[in-house]
Amino acid sequence: MITFERLWETLKKREISQYKLIKEYKISTGQLDRLRKNGNVNTYTLNQLCKILNCKLEDIAEYIED
Repeated sequence: MITFERLWETLKKREISQYKLIKEYKISTGQLDRLRKNGNVNTYTLNQLCKILNCKLEDIAEYIED
């Protein structure tokens, strides 16, 4: 299972709020909801988040074996 717990930690470190992701970076509320629920997210969104946060994929996502 892929979890996005690291995303919330990275956002906090970078001092970027979910509101800012929506308003300034045009990340949809639907995508953020899927990220919160560890749901399916497309690679475009992951790419955009890495650009916004200037980080690597492993800074926002982690694979955990069931």
